Amino acid sequence: MTESQPKKPRVAFFDFTSCEGCQLTVVDTLQTNPELLEAIDIVEFREAMTGKADSYDVAFIEGSCTRRGDEERLRDIREKASFVVALGACAHLGGINAIKNRMPLDEVRKAVYGAESDLFDTYATRPISAVIPIDCTIPGCPINGDEFLRIVTFLMQGRIPDLIDYPVCIECKLSETACVYTLGRTCLGPITRAGCSAICPSKGYQCVGCRGLTSNANIASLRTVLTEYGLSDAAIENALSMFLTWQLAQRPKEEPYHA
Repeated sequence: MTESQPKKPRVAFFDFTSCEGCQLTVVDTLQTNPELLEAIDIVEFREAMTGKADSYDVAFIEGSCTRRGDEERLRDIREKASFVVALGACAHLGGINAIKNRMPLDEVRKAVYGAESDLFDTYATRPISAVIPIDCTIPGCPINGDEFLRIVTFLMQGRIPDLIDYPVCIECKLSETACVYTLGRTCLGPITRAGCSAICPSKGYQCVGCRGLTSNANIASLRTVLTEYGLSDAAIENALSMFLTWQLAQRPKEEPYHA
């Protein structure tokens, strides 16, 4: 690199409790957009390369925090990075891993680890933002490759991108996708943050909330609608808890909704 060439941003990827599907999406995205590799310097990425780095400009973190031992590692990453990005639903929301927070931890520990459960370090699942400050989020399970490219572009320009804050229903209407409710099924689209091009409803499936809640999500109203469509209280809680357990636990208790 000559003196006239700008220094490439040093980028690192890290994983905690997750399936690592978001990192695989990144690998796929880099393969189809090789020009990005010319603009950044990936210095650590266990999913795709060997070697470790002592410093980096941007750290992408996939996975939730499920052990006390994770906290020190997260703080170390935060200290070394100028920007920290929560990569995907597990890092953003605690993900599916947070379902265990609905049950007594001792019962969960014994169900998973059996007689040697006391030997394993585990506690209530939380998103990484509950442990360290983060600068931005890429939602989804897995993330959307195009959104990853857009956010990386913003970060390379020194800007923090804003996430879309309207529900998936808007994207369904814009794409003229038939509402799942009109097909006799239920969906979390009315409370879920858009930005995925309504990929699940467009394929005939219900939205399960993997991108998290919009800032003005009316949970009480949705509960009423789901009840009208025949879902029991237990079924409603199961639907909401798949990805939203942590977020819902942080919200003040809502009053019953009356139309």
